[in-house]
Amino acid sequence: MHWPMDALDPSDESDPLSLTTAPSLGATIAAAADLCLKPWRHAVIPLQASEADTEEIHVRVEARCAAGERHPEHDVELEIYRSGNDLNVMLSWYEPPDRPMLWHGRHPVWMDGEQGQRCERPADGAPLEAFSRRLRALLLD
Repeated sequence: MHWPMDALDPSDESDPLSLTTAPSLGATIAAAADLCLKPWRHAVIPLQASEADTEEIHVRVEARCAAGERHPEHDVELEIYRSGNDLNVMLSWYEPPDRPMLWHGRHPVWMDGEQGQRCERPADGAPLEAFSRRLRALLLD
């Protein structure tokens, strides 16, 4: 499965659950965020240069209220990558960068945002865990 970054265009009208094309992947990520990270609406913005043969994706998931106003304090950074046959998801709040981050492979692991040491899930971390589980389920299907 290849996810070219330059094609994350939500205007693409292909099947949003078909993950064989990047536009569908962007729409799938945004829909999963809308479902799990309520009440916000989300857009997916690429954060790395495009590579046609990469199996990694690195994006910012931007949050807006129902009226369309940006709420960057609710943005998350998302990395999806393979390690062997496993699919891994890394999620972190975009600001401030020292907040805990979530690595989700076969199970969720929270890490301190400054030192990378394992830590307890933050009080507001459950929605991010739900988002990562949903993404893994959609991508592994």
